[in-house]
Amino acid sequence: MGNSCFVFKERLIKRLRPLPTLLVIRAFVPHPRGKDYRVVVLGPAGVGKSALVQRWVRGNFRDAYLPTIEDTYRQALGCNHSKGALHITDTTGGHRYPGLQRLAIARGHAFILVYSVTKKQTLEELKPFYELIREIKGNSFHKYPIVLVGNKCDESRRELTARDGAARALEWNCAFMETSAKTGVNVQELFHMLLNHEKKPATCLQPSQKKSHLPKAAEKLLGKCNIM
Repeated sequence: MGNSCFVFKERLIKRLRPLPTLLVIRAFVPHPRGKDYRVVVLGPAGVGKSALVQRWVRGNFRDAYLPTIEDTYRQALGCNHSKGALHITDTTGGHRYPGLQRLAIARGHAFILVYSVTKKQTLEELKPFYELIREIKGNSFHKYPIVLVGNKCDESRRELTARDGAARALEWNCAFMETSAKTGVNVQELFHMLLNHEKKPATCLQPSQKKSHLPKAAEKLLGKCNIM
């Protein structure tokens, strides 16, 4: 009886014995996290912000318009043996939720300002978004790349030319390109340009066409645009 009690106590002590120190340390020391990269998409309602993000993330186009409050898409990244994630924040059009917009801008590392080439007013409506970025980022504003994007370049009824967008990009000292979320023109190039910004500053891109139909003055403007 005494021997069996001794054996039972010995087994119980073994079960209650603490984990090795190394295992305990591994359990409580957090794993190193890679750098996340946050791209914020801004612009008035109806210019195709969500459609651009959908084309990049899922490779499709949704013709029906659904107003957005705020959506964030996360995609894992691997670069130089470090892991991170790309966060694309699709913000609401207009100014109904200023708190969400300010938070997104404060956390953002790069910005896409979208207007529609079919509506002249949408380019003017981007000014408050641009000024808000300047206000929130303050003295560090020049460190954050901005791309001005004229979406819906596949549409035949245009109110704005590529020259109009390039002129505004020169005024704001930012990159410029035209895109089509519907056909996919320049969508991949847009996001790749932002992702590669830290490695090599990107220059402006034009819609991929076999032959350019832009005026020479506009082509010169487009060639001068770059990311700060």
